[in-house]
Amino acid sequence: MESRDKRIYDEAAALWREVYGKPPPVRVGGPRLLEIITRGLNEVEYERLRSPYLRPSTIAGPGQPVDDNKAA
Repeated sequence: MESRDKRIYDEAAALWREVYGKPPPVRVGGPRLLEIITRGLNEVEYERLRSPYLRPSTIAGPGQPVDDNKAA
């Protein structure tokens, strides 16, 4: 395996061990292992720009609130 592929596999295997408490039962590539892990998960809504570390004034994009108090 190439180093990038090995790192992906190592991360996926670590996630498997964390979720299931044992090593992965099959030796497949990292992307395939991640697919196996996440296949049974429910889809959830995820809004990336929602963070306690970001202020509305630092976020720009469609649908973002406009700050009327901002100096022109």
